[in-house]
Amino acid sequence: MAPPATQFELAQPPNDAISALAFAPDSPSRLLVSSWDKNIYLYDTLQNSDENSHGSLLQTYENRAPVMDVCFGRDSSEAFSAGMDWQVRRIDLETGDQMTLSKHASPVRRVVYSREHSLLISASWDSTLHVHDPSNPSLPPLTIPLPGKPHAMAASPSKVVVAMTSRLVHIYDLSTLAGALASPSADPPQPWQQRESSLKFLTRAVAAMPSDAGYATSSIEGRVAVEWFDASAESQARKYAFKCHRTTQPGSDGAAADVVFPVNALAFHPVHGSTFASGGGDATVALWDAEAKRRMKVYQKFADSVAALAFSADGRFLAVAVSPGFETGMEDYSGEGRTKIFVRGLGENEAAPKGKGK
Repeated sequence: MAPPATQFELAQPPNDAISALAFAPDSPSRLLVSSWDKNIYLYDTLQNSDENSHGSLLQTYENRAPVMDVCFGRDSSEAFSAGMDWQVRRIDLETGDQMTLSKHASPVRRVVYSREHSLLISASWDSTLHVHDPSNPSLPPLTIPLPGKPHAMAASPSKVVVAMTSRLVHIYDLSTLAGALASPSADPPQPWQQRESSLKFLTRAVAAMPSDAGYATSSIEGRVAVEWFDASAESQARKYAFKCHRTTQPGSDGAAADVVFPVNALAFHPVHGSTFASGGGDATVALWDAEAKRRMKVYQKFADSVAALAFSADGRFLAVAVSPGFETGMEDYSGEGRTKIFVRGLGENEAAPKGKGK
């Protein structure tokens, strides 16, 4: 197989804004994409359908409502989706069969699958989590009430982080959730930790470190915060937040004005666990070193807002979803013709942390 171009655009993108991207756990080229056009798309990013295009659309899975999130399950043949129709679905990617695992009382915002614990967790705007055992669909999901509406969620090897309105952050221990699902009781499991977000404005994205050490969150106000799970004073003193995805433009009085954009997407590198990517409404993607507290790289500006990001499991590729955002207050919104997916082949040391002194 010839080495991929540094960056290429996938053929046959969705017809409307993209809500999520996910690479398969066992393949660096199988990519799932969920969209507001009510479809989920499965691509092979390295299999070209013809000599003039990049990537190949393998299958499209129709839904009755916009799809808010998608993730792979135990392997590249299984996926789960979160829908505006309030449903959590399992999708057999080989046959196309879809099965409803549970139904919330409002749209489902996020789904995450833990391969370490074989659990699927869904977060809904009905202010609940549902914890599922996909291997046993007849087992009713465990329902956990939340104190606020969830907007972002991510899983590390042992934890799941849920970011809600009012700056609320709950961190749950996955082994505790697995035990509670297997042996239900009248009282739902309590969070392992409850925190207040370091960010003053609404959380837009959260990503967990693959090292299981902590997580990053981003807000609509052009900021990212990095925190550690360890509750000791020493570890908590390490947490920090910084401004990003901002531009300077001349104001009405001629003076420079700071234009702030939402940070829509975060993703940690699966191999270089200190490295993470951020994507914003300013149409840019940046790489950061969480440990060294420094920006490593900013890629060229895209035509529209960056909506979602995902690294392949081997860390060789970064997928970038580009869709028109609402930053300009557009009326009669449509992402058709402007929704694009780019895949960047990362250089050998492109995502490697440089260290403070390098």
